[in-house]
Amino acid sequence: MKKNVLEFWVGVFVLLGMAALGVLSFRVAGGNGGLTGNPTYALYAEFSDIGGLKANAPIRTAGVVVGRVESITLDPETYQAKVTLKVNNQYKFSTDVSAQILTSGLLGEQYIGLTQGADEAMLNAGDTITETSSAMVLENLINQFVANMGGEKKSDDTAKPEAVSQ
Repeated sequence: MKKNVLEFWVGVFVLLGMAALGVLSFRVAGGNGGLTGNPTYALYAEFSDIGGLKANAPIRTAGVVVGRVESITLDPETYQAKVTLKVNNQYKFSTDVSAQILTSGLLGEQYIGLTQGADEAMLNAGDTITETSSAMVLENLINQFVANMGGEKKSDDTAKPEAVSQ
C-alpha cells in the first residue's frame, strides 16, 4: 500500500515539473510579451537592412516593451524590408518618431527602439514611420575594420637607398 502512495506522489511531482517546464519554455520563447488582451494598432517602418530582426521581436521605448514586430516583408518596388509593428494602444507616438534596430548586448536579440519626437501631431493606425536607422550587422563592421587595417600598411618608400658602387 505504501508503494502505491509513493508512486502516486512521484507521478504528481513529475507532471507538475513537466507543466512548469512547458510554462517556462513558452515565456522564454516570447509568449505575447505582456501584450495579451491589450488592444494594439499597426504602424509600418521600412529599413534597408534588418539584420537578424525576427517577427515577435520586442518594440521598446526607454527600455519598456511597448509592442511587438508582427511581420517582415520585402517591398518589391524599393527592395527594402517593410516591418509591421503592433503597438499597445496606450502608447502614442508623434509623427517625427524615429525607429532603430538595436541589439541587446553584443550578440543578443535584436529589437526595435522607438525614440519619441517633438511634434504635437500623433501617428494614427496604419501610418508609416519615416525616420529609420537600419541594423548594424556585425559581419559588415568586421569587414570595415579589416579593410581599414589593411589600408594602413607602410609602403616601401622609406627603405634605405642602395649603395652605389663606382
